[in-house]
Amino acid sequence: MSELLDKISVFEERASRIEEKLGAPEVASNPAEYGRLAKELAGLKTAAAASAAYRSVLQQIADARAMLGDADPEMQELAKGELYVLEARARSLEAEIRTHLVPKDPMDEKDVILEIRAGTGGNEAALFAMDLFRMYSRFAEKKGWKVENLSMSPSAGGGIKEAIVSVTGDRVFSRLKYERGVHRVQRVPATESQGRIHTSTVTVAVLPQAEEVDISIEPQDLRIDVFRASGPGGQSVNTTDSAVRITHLPTGVVVQCQDEKSQHKNKAKALKVLRSRLLELEQQKAASERADARREQVGTGERSEKIRTYNYPQSRVTDHRAGLTLHKLEAIIEGDLDELLDGVHGYMTAQAVAETEM
Repeated sequence: MSELLDKISVFEERASRIEEKLGAPEVASNPAEYGRLAKELAGLKTAAAASAAYRSVLQQIADARAMLGDADPEMQELAKGELYVLEARARSLEAEIRTHLVPKDPMDEKDVILEIRAGTGGNEAALFAMDLFRMYSRFAEKKGWKVENLSMSPSAGGGIKEAIVSVTGDRVFSRLKYERGVHRVQRVPATESQGRIHTSTVTVAVLPQAEEVDISIEPQDLRIDVFRASGPGGQSVNTTDSAVRITHLPTGVVVQCQDEKSQHKNKAKALKVLRSRLLELEQQKAASERADARREQVGTGERSEKIRTYNYPQSRVTDHRAGLTLHKLEAIIEGDLDELLDGVHGYMTAQAVAETEM
């Protein structure tokens, strides 16, 4: 308990320092800095309010325990009843405070580059990749986010080999970051005459969208090739060399875009994806340098990690990390993701809280 109170004092002191800074003329005259500090203070005040309530409950618990020694039996019973309620309240506040103590992810405010790729399963995997693309697109629409296609590689039969999109809006990365990994589908394909269930996989990558200030790219580090775009089956999409392939020479990362008829627009989109992939690489490097840190990004040796199964015959979606199963597959595929994401976020937050207590 005393350890928790010591930790509480850290962000209480931080809130006090920020309030002082907000009153300084140099901060008041800088809208960007003022806004950043005001936003941080709002979060700290929520934590401070929980802390104040916790201290108050601890005092009430001490008072109630003192009443247990009262000579009047009725007062003792009253104290026991109060202690039961107060201790439950204290446990609830402790859990809330420990959540506030988890270090905030600096990427949470970022927009996202979402990459969806068909994995094992051939045409069925490509069809499920299209299903996931629509699922996230509909979820984004419900959230009021903007989705912009950056690159789309269709497959025969109405599926997609790969889709890369930009998703912009309020705290997009915070909401979608745990979607990265291998998504498995179990269902009977339309072409299956024997009614057998097939299992296919799709990989999802969620990259915080990098700005120029996040990642500096030197022109001499890039090889830019242009070529004529083509569609499924090899037919020509346009008659000019508008498609762009960019290779980042120091890392070997290759990005290409051919969706636009303008070479300039394709180059701009490709650079946006390249920055985000390079930012992902930097995050992976930082993670590997921390002792025993688990790399979380797709593409770091964890592509085989199955995070979720979509079972169509049972209308069941199971997230294997959180141990959460929901029997509402059709609604989820239509973009009703909030209950599922809330469950995963709750589990991940509890894991992070546990790590802060180690």
